Amino acid sequence: MDKYAKLKEIIASSQRIVVFTGAGISVPSGIPDFRSDNGLYNQGDYIRPEEIISHSFFMKNPSKFFEFYGNKMVYPEAMPNEAHKYFASLKNVSAVVTQNIDNLHQRGGSKIVYELHGSVMRNHCIKCHKFYPLEKIDPKKVNYCDCGGIIKPDVTLYEEALDYEVVNKAVDAIAKADTLIIVGTSLVVYPAASYLQYFRGNNLILINKSATSYDHIADLVFNEDVIDVVNKIR
Repeated sequence: MDKYAKLKEIIASSQRIVVFTGAGISVPSGIPDFRSDNGLYNQGDYIRPEEIISHSFFMKNPSKFFEFYGNKMVYPEAMPNEAHKYFASLKNVSAVVTQNIDNLHQRGGSKIVYELHGSVMRNHCIKCHKFYPLEKIDPKKVNYCDCGGIIKPDVTLYEEALDYEVVNKAVDAIAKADTLIIVGTSLVVYPAASYLQYFRGNNLILINKSATSYDHIADLVFNEDVIDVVNKIR
């Protein structure tokens, strides 16, 4: 049995699958990842992206923050691809845990999605906490609330803590899963990558173009585009 047939068999026999995703699953939708040769962290800006998308930089220089954020991290025209739709179609997927902020899992049909790093779709005033959907603001510039406060995206920046409730639900889902499918992440971003330690199930599957430090403990490894894998197991 080849590894594609094996993956298909594992998916069919699993009761509670959790899909854990990173930027790689959205690259086929036209959203760049972070650490590849063409990723956001390798575009030669004089200020490192990690510095720009930090809480302290946002507070000190919101104009420069939104110039980068709106141009590099918000893709309202992007559409869910075949991988988003495939995992949404599986009735035995109990949850999607994602490091992505693009909302494509939900738009692809997934019902239970734990967004570890927030979402570009949600924005709040940092002063009065009034909510603003993405379509009500211009993400490429500073937007001000009626109260005068700056409207900040609900995206976890460097130096900020992850949402405690979301993390707890994500960890609980991983701990109860019998199969964990990891897609499109190099597993170097912490604390998110550390949540794998809570998995106690039978099948750990890794789908990522490049090798990861967790490949040696996985039951199946696919170092290729997730779309190619999905097309072979439908």
